[in-house]
Amino acid sequence: MDRWIGKVAVVTGASSGIGASVAKQLARDGMIVVGMARRVHLIEALKSELSAEAAARFYAIRCDVTKESDILDAFQFIENTLGGVDVMINNAGITVDPDVLEAGNGDSLRQIVKTNVIGLILGSREAYRSMKARGFAGHIINIGSVLGHRVAGFQRTLFYSVTKFAVRGVTEAMRIELRNENSEVKVSSISPGFVRTPLIQDIVDLGIQVMEPEDTTNAIRYILRTPPNVAVHDLVMHTIREPL
Repeated sequence: MDRWIGKVAVVTGASSGIGASVAKQLARDGMIVVGMARRVHLIEALKSELSAEAAARFYAIRCDVTKESDILDAFQFIENTLGGVDVMINNAGITVDPDVLEAGNGDSLRQIVKTNVIGLILGSREAYRSMKARGFAGHIINIGSVLGHRVAGFQRTLFYSVTKFAVRGVTEAMRIELRNENSEVKVSSISPGFVRTPLIQDIVDLGIQVMEPEDTTNAIRYILRTPPNVAVHDLVMHTIREPL
């Protein structure tokens, strides 16, 4: 992680779960971390879990990734205050999951797509613009799910799976665009199994084996430690006892 010391990492969905774990660890690793979420007070509270040195490099920004204006304002703050973005961790996501054929599901469908897919694209776009403007070979990491590889029959995961399939497609589209531009910016995706967060407590209650947020954090650190000339594409982390 030495080459990232002093560099700027943006982590969306940083108020809890994977995002909080990633934000804290990258700050401990010496990076300047900007945590984004709607519940900004929860990001601020994470500073109490860090050393004074790491906390001084830790910024909290209120950002609803479904609102493009919030994203643009956040990146403008980063540009003005920190000089730009070097690593983008697209973690924000929701599991509010309407049935695909459910009557009157339009608002719910739009909300999950705007959060899990459109917000990820817009954040990546702004991060890439920052990297490109400075000629920096940064890294974009998209957090997907094993449910983006196969639709499972678990309640409340069906349309969520659809959005995570989209994350894989978006990641590949980004990779092609970067290659076409001869860019040195890298893009990767991580597909964790079920991770222990408040969002999946009912799945935990079923006794299904789950991952800890730190498992995904370690996967991100593994990706960031790879040499600049080594590509890491889709890292899939299976931890479920029963087959999907």
